[in-house]
Amino acid sequence: MKDLTQGSIPRHLISMAIPMMVGMFVQTLYFLVDLYFVGKLGGTALAGLSLAGNAMFLIFALTQILNVGTATLISHAVGRKDQDDANLTFNQSMMISTIVGVIVCVIGYLNAERYLSVVSQDSATIAAGLEYLQWFIPCMALQFLMVAISAALRGTGIVKPTMIISTVSIIINIILSPILISGWGTGYAMGIAGAGFASSISVVFAVILLCYYFIKAEKYISVDFSLWRPNSQCLKKILGIGFPAGGEFFLMFAYMATIYWLIQHFGANAQAGFGLGSRVMQSLFLPAMALAFAAPAIAGQNFGAQKYDRVRETFKWSAILTCSLMAILTLVCLSQSQWLIQGFSTDAEVLLISSVFLQIICWNFVPSGLVFTCSGLFQSLGNTWPALISTATRVLVFVVPALWLSRSDDFQIEQIWYLSVTTVCIQAVVSFYLLRREFKKRLPKIDNADIEKVEAVA
Repeated sequence: MKDLTQGSIPRHLISMAIPMMVGMFVQTLYFLVDLYFVGKLGGTALAGLSLAGNAMFLIFALTQILNVGTATLISHAVGRKDQDDANLTFNQSMMISTIVGVIVCVIGYLNAERYLSVVSQDSATIAAGLEYLQWFIPCMALQFLMVAISAALRGTGIVKPTMIISTVSIIINIILSPILISGWGTGYAMGIAGAGFASSISVVFAVILLCYYFIKAEKYISVDFSLWRPNSQCLKKILGIGFPAGGEFFLMFAYMATIYWLIQHFGANAQAGFGLGSRVMQSLFLPAMALAFAAPAIAGQNFGAQKYDRVRETFKWSAILTCSLMAILTLVCLSQSQWLIQGFSTDAEVLLISSVFLQIICWNFVPSGLVFTCSGLFQSLGNTWPALISTATRVLVFVVPALWLSRSDDFQIEQIWYLSVTTVCIQAVVSFYLLRREFKKRLPKIDNADIEKVEAVA
């Protein structure tokens, strides 16, 4: 356990974010390796990967419930120095993750083809996506255990062990992808199925290592099967905090699925180009997200310890660092969009669509950084409903005009990207407004330490 209620806030943010950044950098390489080798299979395979990969937003929605609820409650318990409550929260989270993982695996295999048929009219794209998902679904199911363990550790201020394990797992994925996709060294190429199989193998390895770490190393919280009996009060707290955060990702799943549905009339290359551009964008976001993800644990511990000025300071430094990094990434996309996507496809139309997408969508990077920061602070305060409200506002403001534009005779795909930028800016304004309101409601202007100083002087 690491006490984040003392010391420099910027130093805590950077020291926690750096291991996350390293892990996310390796994860970026994994994304790019998958894109590179699947892209070599053609535009249809790339479109299939993109459509199937969008299903991960639905998994993110479910895992985010555990992620936010577990990390927030444990950080509060650590701030209060209540080890028993932290341990109960962790074990209840592990119980839920095991049950939900099994359910997701079953539902995934039964409904994969139905989902793909909704978002694409191209039979070859649907077949490619289904082939990928059949091998990728175990990876999706095991995400729940990984998230529960990682969130618990992050709530106690520890990120290095999970970063190391995640990095090793992703390196294994990077090594296996070309072997399984293209048949390097084996002569047996699985094609797009190899990408899904490589991911599942690497996640199995990561879960085994994480479980071993808890058995051998972790002392503050640990696996205790006697605490796996459902505790309604604890579960209610986890779900109460986590559900709105999960709702955010569910809305993003719906948002992305809507875009795929809207652009399906432009053909498989349009969906492939959007998918490629989106994956590159998500890869660029990872370092900034590492900074934003470090904030909830720091602010959460200080909120639990009633050091409210340090909560405000966490927001200030997280916003400055995250938005500054996003500004740099905006300049990179404006000047080097073609360089970022070259090599991932041999189809000129796919590359053109991806390049234009990045040049337009990068204008929402800085507002996105502010949204990430606000969402992290909502988590630390134990109220994630405002984040859900801001995301719902964005999706609503996007979907209605997008459906109207799609019915016009001169509908162009670029109109979707410009509309997306506008809606993210609106979301950033809403998020910032709601966070200021939460600060006024939950954070007294003078914290306990300041009161003691005033009393001492008096």
